Amino acid sequence: MELARTRAGKALSGPRTGGKDLVFKVVLGFICTVIFLLIVYPLYFIVIASFSDSTLVSTGKVLFYPKGISFFGYQEIFKDARIWTGYRNTVFYTLFGTLVNMVFTMPAAYVLSRREFRARRVIMFLFVVTMFFNGGLIPTYLLMKDLHMTNTIWVFILPFCVNVFYLIIARTFFENSLPQELHEAAVIDGCSHFTFFFKVALPLSKALISVIGLYYLVGHWNDFFTALIYIRDNELQPLQIILRDILLSNQVFAGGAGTGGDGGGYAQRYADQIKYGVIIVSTLPILIIYPFIQKYFEKGVMIGSIKG
Repeated sequence: MELARTRAGKALSGPRTGGKDLVFKVVLGFICTVIFLLIVYPLYFIVIASFSDSTLVSTGKVLFYPKGISFFGYQEIFKDARIWTGYRNTVFYTLFGTLVNMVFTMPAAYVLSRREFRARRVIMFLFVVTMFFNGGLIPTYLLMKDLHMTNTIWVFILPFCVNVFYLIIARTFFENSLPQELHEAAVIDGCSHFTFFFKVALPLSKALISVIGLYYLVGHWNDFFTALIYIRDNELQPLQIILRDILLSNQVFAGGAGTGGDGGGYAQRYADQIKYGVIIVSTLPILIIYPFIQKYFEKGVMIGSIKG
């Protein structure tokens, strides 16, 4: 009886943590803290540098807290018409482009996941081939030109409406996460493939939609190569091209910065502040959106992985 009580007490108290386990946890916590700081500090530095004196930033005197605080950079950024034009274009390309991506990717993935669709292996093979072989930059540019999509908004949308990697992830999700019995039960109730896809498959795929949608959204938001190659009209340039121009040159404003004179010298003095401010302004929307879909992202980030 006494032995049983002793064992019960040990079970309730739980296993004791040995000295080696404690050292391991301390070391692991220290390593994770260092990695976290290495990742967070660059972002923190950009934030404090965006409203610190550029001279102090360039001389290395701004490390952990801002010095010579001034919001001149942000004032000039929001007064620059190019920033607002780029913002407008990028928001449109991102939202409309992501919508088109999902409209093409999700139905294609569902169809390719159905075993009764006999041509799915051949079509999937043709999709996969495009991941390894393409015509190259010059033939692609000539194709876009012949299709009259150069210097238009459609060059951001139509040529890249399906990412094969995301298509494979979505197809794997539909194959492994939607039981065949669920579809058979729906068919018995008179449910067609269209009805099953819209009323059953999509509502059960919130994690998948959130993850792939976020990937597509970030890809559109950060895309500058497409505009660099195919766009010549300044009114169609996305924010990333404007950001690139500002970061590569100090010609921040068409009528002043870097051209000499009092106004140019004043703007040039805050050129670094403007550069860091543009980085914050361009990345802020993505940082705001992510927390709202984080719960779906954490659940869906393992979609498509090998399951035992």
